[in-house]
Amino acid sequence: MINQTSLQPGVTIPPDDPDRRLSVSDPDDPKLRHVAIASGTYTILLSGAETNGRYCLVDMLVPDGGGPPRHRHDFEEMFTLLEGEVEFTFRGETRNVATGVSLNIPSNAPHSFKNKSGKTARLLCLCTPAGQEDFFMEVGVPVASRTAPAPKLTKDEEEASIKKAVALAPRYRTELLRP
Repeated sequence: MINQTSLQPGVTIPPDDPDRRLSVSDPDDPKLRHVAIASGTYTILLSGAETNGRYCLVDMLVPDGGGPPRHRHDFEEMFTLLEGEVEFTFRGETRNVATGVSLNIPSNAPHSFKNKSGKTARLLCLCTPAGQEDFFMEVGVPVASRTAPAPKLTKDEEEASIKKAVALAPRYRTELLRP
């Protein structure tokens, strides 16, 4: 088996890019972008603009009962559960994931998650390459902070939000799937 993280013979590491800067992100920084989506509050910790498009990092607060519907996309998505317990469904198989566990969703694989724990869960989500953070910001509703609750939507507002997500998903290499 070839270790693909090692350099192959004849391949050199590019020089340091002095135009790129160290990114330091505090999830409670009010200057960060916070958005309510899928009944949770997501904070964009690092965007593609800060990572040269390589990845985005999102802090997710997911209330009991919250989580995205079944979907798939053509980029990798990794989660680390920082607090709580969440039920992940991957290609139709469901498993409970508890604090401290990390998992990787391969690109194009159908998946979803739902918080059924009775308490708020907190996840760290890394998508590579970047772009998912832009989808979240376009579909969601901006909120004031990482801990701000998602606004309560009327039935009409919820239907409009779903229609908007369905319409925008292809632009962000995402497909929302029927249950």
